[in-house]
Amino acid sequence: MSTAVTTSRATALARTFRVVAIAEACSWIGLLIGMAFKYLVVLDDVGVRVLGPVHGALFVAYVVVALVTARVFRWSAVTTLLALAASIPPAATLWFERRAVRRGELGEERTGSSRA
Repeated sequence: MSTAVTTSRATALARTFRVVAIAEACSWIGLLIGMAFKYLVVLDDVGVRVLGPVHGALFVAYVVVALVTARVFRWSAVTTLLALAASIPPAATLWFERRAVRRGELGEERTGSSRA
């Protein structure tokens, strides 16, 4: 396999990881909002019935994509465990995704800082 194809696939995998990590975090937040409405506002569980399965599917997708990404990018055991642990607290996948980008664990290393 040529280097260009390998790089292209790695870039696609990194992009997929980032999209799934962000989607998983958003679904977690949505599920929490649905739970708040269920128990505090309208006492109806429609939000949980809709967002629960969506979050479940995105959670499983995140774990699978994180494991594939860890193997392709040769993450250390600590980084892999951090990626998997980030799927548990709400929105922690956003933190891990930013960390991975900042440290160059998704391919290209960023130079400089985006902070002012």
